[in-house]
Amino acid sequence: MVKIRLKRMGTTKRPVYRLVVADSRSPRDGRFIEAIGFYDPLPSPAVVRIDTERVQLWLKRGARPSDSARQLLVKEGILAARAFTVTVREPAAEPAKATANGAAKAAAPAPEEAPESELEAEVAEAAEAEASEVSEATADDAAEASPAEAETPE
Repeated sequence: MVKIRLKRMGTTKRPVYRLVVADSRSPRDGRFIEAIGFYDPLPSPAVVRIDTERVQLWLKRGARPSDSARQLLVKEGILAARAFTVTVREPAAEPAKATANGAAKAAAPAPEEAPESELEAEVAEAAEAEASEVSEATADDAAEASPAEAETPE
């Protein structure tokens, strides 16, 4: 995956950063594809120079900004504030826990929430319909492949 992130440069206690496009597997200060900006946090106000056209090009190609790079891009007005936010899902129900006498205590089932909009309701119905079609198709395939109906050669 390609990331837009900061590469630390400068000396000890005098950091200067380059905004670079790099492969996510490469080290922080290692190899990068292209330098698209510069950030010096020490002067007041901080010095920021970003090539907006190159950033937009890389975002269209699928590059994902890191948290700190995204904050810089939002501050400079290149990205919308809500772009690239991650939605947090609630964790699944916890499995049953064993008590001192060895019996399992079942976790209380979570109440199902009503969909917030009609669109979410339609998506949920479509997913259920697709799941039922898949289960029917696998049941039909299992019935066709049954060895009892197959003729045995003599």
